Amino acid sequence: MLNRYPAWKNALIFLVVLWGLLYSVPNLYPDDEAIQISSEVSPLTEFDIERATTALEAAQLNFFGAAINDESLLVRLDSVEDQLRAKTALENAFGPDYIVALNLAPTTPSWMQSIGAGKMNLGLDLQGGVHFLMEVDMDAAIQRRMEDNLSNVRSILREERIRSRGLTLVDSTHLEIRFATSDDRSAARSALITNFPELQLQNSESGDFFVLDMRMTEDVILQIQRDTLQANRTTLINRVDALGVSEPTVQQQGANRIVVELPGVQDPAQAIRILQRIATLEFHLEAELSASSLTYETFDYQGQSINVNNDVILQGDRISNVRSSLDQNGLPQVQISLDAQGGNQINRVTRDNVGRLMDILLIETKSRTNTTVDDEGNEVDEVEFYEEKRLISHARINSALGRQFVITGLTSREANDLSLLISSGSLAAPMTIVEQSVIGPSMGQENLDQGIRGVQVAAALVILFMLFYYRVFGLAANIALVMNILLIFAVMSSIIPATLTLPGIVGIVLTVGMAVDANVLIFTRIREEIAEGSSPQRAIDAGYDRAFTTILDANLTTFLVAMVLFTIGSGPVKGFAITLMIGIITSMFTAIVGTRALINMIYGGRKVESLSIGTIPPRTEALVTED
Repeated sequence: MLNRYPAWKNALIFLVVLWGLLYSVPNLYPDDEAIQISSEVSPLTEFDIERATTALEAAQLNFFGAAINDESLLVRLDSVEDQLRAKTALENAFGPDYIVALNLAPTTPSWMQSIGAGKMNLGLDLQGGVHFLMEVDMDAAIQRRMEDNLSNVRSILREERIRSRGLTLVDSTHLEIRFATSDDRSAARSALITNFPELQLQNSESGDFFVLDMRMTEDVILQIQRDTLQANRTTLINRVDALGVSEPTVQQQGANRIVVELPGVQDPAQAIRILQRIATLEFHLEAELSASSLTYETFDYQGQSINVNNDVILQGDRISNVRSSLDQNGLPQVQISLDAQGGNQINRVTRDNVGRLMDILLIETKSRTNTTVDDEGNEVDEVEFYEEKRLISHARINSALGRQFVITGLTSREANDLSLLISSGSLAAPMTIVEQSVIGPSMGQENLDQGIRGVQVAAALVILFMLFYYRVFGLAANIALVMNILLIFAVMSSIIPATLTLPGIVGIVLTVGMAVDANVLIFTRIREEIAEGSSPQRAIDAGYDRAFTTILDANLTTFLVAMVLFTIGSGPVKGFAITLMIGIITSMFTAIVGTRALINMIYGGRKVESLSIGTIPPRTEALVTED
């Protein structure tokens, strides 16, 4: 029978519509302004809740919903002004060992959250936040790699008992070794060439010395720069995610810069602390004070003073994976995995130093804000970065280590913290912030209100036109249009957790027009079929079937263009492309399947004399001419 869907297809369409409605509704629930408190020292307890409530009551601030969730304390407030005042009061109450950050707390009912129905993530331009342009110090990355090479060259020459007359780091890509004889130089070359495949070795003479030059090639330098940029980007993503910033944007820009956007963060000083809080490991041998020309540093370890040799066995950038676990006795440990070169380095050093003590230093870059007064008497906050070194392991080398080994002797919290810090906080090179800007929540709310108003106006105009021009068929198209918008919100809130930006709203507005474009083609085709003498039922069937290919081709080409924009674009371009792609897919469903189901409910399965589809064009007769 024409224009009748089977029961299973109608049920499936109903379930899709119900799903779209259910998963788009959470976007109607506004977020509460909140303060999130987390600790770098110890887990939060009920005592911390009391401390927070006491501080807020002393500041005469109204708050509600103070509770510990996922190892952080969340306090909800009534307004942005209260939120900013509460942040200051809580920072004073908790001190520098706690992170007090501005946040937004969802108000979606718990039963919706339990099935994964949540709000769309809003971008920086809609929610407010901070924008940073960070520059990676590539010279420092290359210098650090050559210093690592220098330390390992010294160790290899010492192990092979080859005497040199001096090792000099000429520049960040050039290492020079002097020898008294050419035989020593040849022996050193044979020992070094297999351990440093990324360096070019060349012989030269300087006065009475035989020199071995070790230089980085241009290809190696470019590879180090690419690896450094990618490693820093990954580090920033992990660090921001670990501290609870939702949907950050961390993108490469050019050869040495990274763009970081943190929606929902209105405090740039806090954001800087998040980005710059980094850590790495260094492996050293314990200093033998009897050795000549030895430099060392003294650290406290479990109440003992330990002298640590300044020569670095291994840098933390050679760590490929780290995780905390329990050993066979149920005691905490940290499992370390090294890359190939790091494994060779640690194996060579530990093989030749069995019985000696090896020390592992945790080096963490921290920041503190110093308040000074400028010449005009205004207080100025300046962020100062400093390194804090801590000896976390002092153990005897019982056998040569391989690419994988464990660090023991830690508490459970120390093991977890070490794993988190190293896996998410090791920067391959220093970074500086060359540009920063702050977008306040009020500006974001204004953009969001204007964007929503634009969608409403566009939808209203399209709805009025379709009702006036296509009557009952226009009503079906309008219902499908509303469902299309709901499905876009539902998809972006659940299946594809994309971030809605202002250009993304433009994509939705464009989708509103494209959604009814398919129906215009279908309805025009139905009119033409009726004008050519087809019955109403056959005209409906032919209109949908014959317009489908044209609709598919048009939407497919637009979808491919959106994919290209998403692939090569960044920031606002991606936001526009993702909503456009989602809108094309949902509009194909609502405009073709959805309106067909509605038209079938109205006209299908019964005898119909005419269709309420607007003005039918007059039937055209072919003109026959004789020669």
